[in-house]
Amino acid sequence: MKPSGISITAHGPGGELVGATTDGRKAGEMLCDGTVSAVQGKDRNGPTSLLRSALNVNQDRYQSTLLNMKVHPTALSDDEDKQKLSSLMKTYFEQGGKHIQFNVVDVDTLRDAKINPEKHKNLIVRVAGYSAYFVQLGDQIQEDIISRQEHLV
Repeated sequence: MKPSGISITAHGPGGELVGATTDGRKAGEMLCDGTVSAVQGKDRNGPTSLLRSALNVNQDRYQSTLLNMKVHPTALSDDEDKQKLSSLMKTYFEQGGKHIQFNVVDVDTLRDAKINPEKHKNLIVRVAGYSAYFVQLGDQIQEDIISRQEHLV
């Protein structure tokens, strides 16, 4: 048997129970949205840095781990950009990474979906180990997803 490292939606209620952490997270704030994901807003040094940080965890010890990455749509505007992302993912897996999931959406779209859900019924986002229609998520998780994307502007 191996432990699993997927939080699904426990990062919200779990954060309410956990005190302040050394990375600057305050008591009661949400935890990171995945086992090896960065805490919301802390992945500021680019995707390569984020993946290198995630690889500091020996993922072979776990049945599963979870890494959420946030990508602004403009970062994937042409085939060369998509090839770069593909190479980044391949390297991550070759180095021992197990799982990556992406949200490729801008903050303005997410905010508009909260205000005008009828216009965004088909907007699907990765939450934490699963995908869901954004407009069907509770307010706490919607705000969490928005905060994950905000620093990408």
